[in-house]
Amino acid sequence: MTRPPARRRYLVVAVVGFTLCWGSTGCITLNVFDGGPSALTETVVFGEKGPKILMLEIDGVITESPDRGSWLSAGQESTVARVREQLDAARKERSLVAVLLRIDSPGGGATASELVYREILNFKKEKGVPVVAQLMGTATSGGYYVAMAADEVVAHPTTVTGSIGVIFLGINLSGLMEKLGIEDQTITGGRYKDTGSALRPMKPDEREQLQGIIDDLHARFREVVVTGRPELDAASVETLADGRIYSARQAVANGLVDRIATLEETVEALEERTGNEHTRVISYHRRREWRRNLYTKVQQPGAPVISPVIRLDLGPLLGPFAYQGPGFHYLWWPGAQ
Repeated sequence: MTRPPARRRYLVVAVVGFTLCWGSTGCITLNVFDGGPSALTETVVFGEKGPKILMLEIDGVITESPDRGSWLSAGQESTVARVREQLDAARKERSLVAVLLRIDSPGGGATASELVYREILNFKKEKGVPVVAQLMGTATSGGYYVAMAADEVVAHPTTVTGSIGVIFLGINLSGLMEKLGIEDQTITGGRYKDTGSALRPMKPDEREQLQGIIDDLHARFREVVVTGRPELDAASVETLADGRIYSARQAVANGLVDRIATLEETVEALEERTGNEHTRVISYHRRREWRRNLYTKVQQPGAPVISPVIRLDLGPLLGPFAYQGPGFHYLWWPGAQ
């Protein structure tokens, strides 16, 4: 039997590897079963006395579903679940006077961003405490969407924000499949059932149908911004919401952000706002997460490793596909467009 040329074999391996990695969230992971996440622990990360300010962190890609992990691991919790659990814990805290929403995220799923936004709005209404969003290095798209639940939006001097828009991630592998002699045999019931498939080119009417959904989601994003930034009218927001990103100074100049300040300065302003000379900034974290100040978020040195991991992360190579999969996203990811 004649073996196929080496180049073709390499192409086949590449396509199969890409498909497997995409379907497994971009990673090859070997975990030892850990039984799920531990309970939340409260730690004071700033200040020594006085009432409490909750620092609620929105880090990384905003997700609605947990990381699937492997057959030996429970995976990682979703952003929505983590935020809800922390807010439920804070609901029991009688000395809470404010929430510091610390955001360092490029955004994520449209529904996930909306759910986190709603959770914060509901908490603010129930507790009657001010919420201030502190934008860190990146607070774009869904990250900015979540910030609209705050009473005030503050940017770090080097923050990048904006990217008010929607993206549907898709690729077309049909040309490569043709070169490899691979044929799509998908069978559907319903004209638009496989719209957006990577196995064939998208038809004009399919593109129009998807664009209609994107336009509706984009309109929802603009509504949230108009509500969160009452000094901006709908026409101004529509002009600003073309997907571009803004520096901290540009965001302030365009009314997307109230002011520029560091995290410590924002805490001081919250103390003045709540009429407290001293406060304690608290953070909720898992048992093996380490908290010492406003910025730390790493595993506790010397802690017992209950779930050792061998992880080959292909996320940087696969881009948003590795983390989000098919769907509509409030997400800024350079190179994805």
